[in-house]
Amino acid sequence: MSEVENQIKIVLIDDHQLFREGVKRILSLEKNIEVVAEGSDGDEVLDLVREHQPDVVLMDINMPNVNGVEATKTLVETFPNVKVLILSIHDDEAYVTHVLKTGASGYLLKEMDTEALLEAVKVVGEGGAYIHPKVTHNLISEYRRLANDDKPETEVGFREVEYRRPLHLLTRRECEVLQLMTDGKSNRSIGETLYISEKTVKNHVSNILQKMNMNDRTQAVVDAIKNGWVKVN
Repeated sequence: MSEVENQIKIVLIDDHQLFREGVKRILSLEKNIEVVAEGSDGDEVLDLVREHQPDVVLMDINMPNVNGVEATKTLVETFPNVKVLILSIHDDEAYVTHVLKTGASGYLLKEMDTEALLEAVKVVGEGGAYIHPKVTHNLISEYRRLANDDKPETEVGFREVEYRRPLHLLTRRECEVLQLMTDGKSNRSIGETLYISEKTVKNHVSNILQKMNMNDRTQAVVDAIKNGWVKVN
């Protein structure tokens, strides 16, 4: 009973059939995730959602007739309880910002690995937000630049915030993980850098979010930058 209740139902929209098949194969690795329908263009999404009532729509941003941005806007207005996770080849912050403004709950690059895809679907399916680590880094860099540009020359800018580790809140290892999260690294990459397992990295990330009282890693990284707890290159 609990498995059924916790199952995340997915509608998958992408105009490349081979890519769809690959994504479906990865999602099938998780017993609590099910692709209930699929389509090849944004103009199909409303009918598919109406018929299958999914929790998450996993949708490409570039499609021939109705693109992912337009489809997301219409979908969120019509079915506000359905979460949209965008798939894209673009890591430019302008794309991400525009998509999030339309109501998407997540943005995932097509270069993602299996771990990132499954994590993103679970996070968004449970009501959270997920942004690919590489995209997060680009967003933060742009935020940092804009914040600094808004400061008068005589005022201390965003990039001049004194760097200090939050050892009053996090352990030294958690500080290292937080810094690598800011650098845009995935859990796997963090594990390889610190010579620890991905499971250990996930535990550290969970502890960081709990201690910082944040819902997702993007919020945690932005807050850490504001407080001068991490370095941004």
